[in-house]
Amino acid sequence: MGYPQTKAALQRLVTEHVVPGVSYALIDGDRVETGQMGVAALVPQREVLRPEMQYDVASLTKVVGTLSVTLQLLAQGRLSLEDPITRWLPEWGDARVTVRHLLTHTSGITGYIPNRNKLPADALKTGLLGLHVGPTFNRQMVYADVNYVFMGWIIEKILGMSIQAAITQRVLEPLGMRHSTFTPSDPLQCIPTAVEPGRGLVRGIVHDPKGWVLTRHCGSAGLFSTVDDLVLFCQAYLHPEAVAGVLPPVLIHDLLRDWTPTGQAGRSLGWALTTSAWPQPHRVLWHSGFTGTYLVLDPVADQAMVFLSNRVYPVAPNEPYLDQRNAVIGTYLAEKTRS
Repeated sequence: MGYPQTKAALQRLVTEHVVPGVSYALIDGDRVETGQMGVAALVPQREVLRPEMQYDVASLTKVVGTLSVTLQLLAQGRLSLEDPITRWLPEWGDARVTVRHLLTHTSGITGYIPNRNKLPADALKTGLLGLHVGPTFNRQMVYADVNYVFMGWIIEKILGMSIQAAITQRVLEPLGMRHSTFTPSDPLQCIPTAVEPGRGLVRGIVHDPKGWVLTRHCGSAGLFSTVDDLVLFCQAYLHPEAVAGVLPPVLIHDLLRDWTPTGQAGRSLGWALTTSAWPQPHRVLWHSGFTGTYLVLDPVADQAMVFLSNRVYPVAPNEPYLDQRNAVIGTYLAEKTRS
């Protein structure tokens, strides 16, 4: 398929030890190229990186799962962007915050929860619902997991099932994403995610602290997936008419605009927005996950990129990765215009 500069940039991430390994896919119309570079594990011993290994995709859960179910409910009229979240979460108590604010990270929800990562699930839920709205409300995009935790709880109230069950039944299974799950059955089929004090080697269980505590009731993280399954998801996004019961075409096609209250924050529903120059200047969707994952979707050009790594293993926080991630995305966006 090509993309030599993009693949060289991916190889540098491995060669320069920014990440242990990379699994990737490059989608161009009906052509798909997948590959692996580097290794799956370094400690306690090196392991070969195999096709179909599962990654903890972290915040990709938001767009692959929770947003997809939300779009279904919006299309069915069971939910509105302007609905106050107190309609379903009366414990929150601030009717100014709407579904739109959650989806675009403009809710301004902020505050401190003592010992947050050590609380049991019920206490964490009480603490999150006891946060408050800060000065960025309705004015600035401030990315925060709490928005999609709340969105997951709203979906639970509407559908009467856990958010992760809803994602499985309404997104993963209909799209044929059979290797994607919230409960991996074989940790050795999973890429090690981190080595942490108190938890040791994190492998096959969710890395995200809120996801670990809230388990099936967390809509912001927790999904494990593979390159091939995420290719299926990207292809569905590029051609939503083929899966209209899963991804409403009208809403999917309308995501390439700024949905924030100001219309100037560079954020769609769920997705971040960037730009591509070919076939004419236009917006592109992308989203990343803390563990070292991202998707880039260009519906206009019928192209997409899947990137999976375990950038916080074995040592965190690995700050250099963030700049290099953005550089790789920039290389891809520039190169795909010539492919």
